[in-house]
Amino acid sequence: MLGALMEKQATTPEYYPLSLNALVNACNQKSNRDPVVDYDDHDVLSAVERLREKRYSLTVTGNGRVNKYEQRIAETLNLGRRESAVICVLLLRGPQTLGEIKDRCERLHSFADLAEAESVLEKLAELPAGALVKKLPRQPGQKEARYAHLLCGEPLESFADLGSPAPATGRIGQLEAEIQQLRADFEDLKRRFEILEAQLR
Repeated sequence: MLGALMEKQATTPEYYPLSLNALVNACNQKSNRDPVVDYDDHDVLSAVERLREKRYSLTVTGNGRVNKYEQRIAETLNLGRRESAVICVLLLRGPQTLGEIKDRCERLHSFADLAEAESVLEKLAELPAGALVKKLPRQPGQKEARYAHLLCGEPLESFADLGSPAPATGRIGQLEAEIQQLRADFEDLKRRFEILEAQLR
C-alpha cells in the first residue's frame, strides 16, 4: 500500500492524495505489481493506520470532507527522489536485480546508468539509522543477485529465492517420492481391507 501511494504521487500528482477507493484500486491494479493482490477497504484502512503510527502515512481531509491518504515515508526517513524511487519499486515488485530496479524506476526517476542505481542501493543499505535495503545472496541458477527492502524486516527465504526456481529434477524427484509413498499407503490400506473382509465372511 505504501508503494502504491509513492507511485501515484510521482506518476499521477493531479489525483493525489488518494481517496480510499482510489487507494484500493491502486493496490489491486494488475500491472507493475508482484504479487498481484485483492485488498478490500478494511485491509487498506488497517494498513493506513499501521503506517500512520510509524509516521509513514497521513490522512488528510479533501474537498467535500472526504478522507484522503498520502505517504510521509520520504519525509520521515529523509529520502530523496532517487531513494524514494528505489524503495517504491521494491515495495511494488519485490526483490529485483540491479538492472530490473533501474528499468522499473524510469517513471519515478531516470537513473543515468547502473552505477548510479547501485550507489543509491548501497546508500540505502548503509543508512546510520538502519538499513532499508539488503543485497540478497545470489541463488543457484541466478545470474545476478537481487535486492530487497527491509521495511517489513528481513525478507523471507521464499522471497530470496524468487527468480531461481528449484531445478525441475528436484521438484520431479520430490513429487515421485510423494507418489510412491501414497501408493505404498494405498497398498497397505488395501491389504488391511482384504484381511478385514476375509474375517467378516
